[in-house]
Amino acid sequence: MAYADEARSRMEDANAQIAKLREQVEALMKDRVTPAVTDFAGRAESAYAGASDAVKHQAEAVSGRVREQPLIAILIAAGIGWALGRVMR
Repeated sequence: MAYADEARSRMEDANAQIAKLREQVEALMKDRVTPAVTDFAGRAESAYAGASDAVKHQAEAVSGRVREQPLIAILIAAGIGWALGRVMR
């Protein structure tokens, strides 16, 4: 009987320690990890928006140049196609 009581006592102690550790981990997640992840997500979203705007502006600039000088655009595209064809052989 003494062993059973001691085993129960140790089991209850272990469960109490596990509960305390769980609370500490939850507090750590709430205080440090969640704000860091939120901050990182905000930065990533901002970087994506900036990159997206830059790509749109560059595409518009290239499109404008093609409209202004279509013959040059056709010659450049043909030259790139010819070079890729030579490389792919």
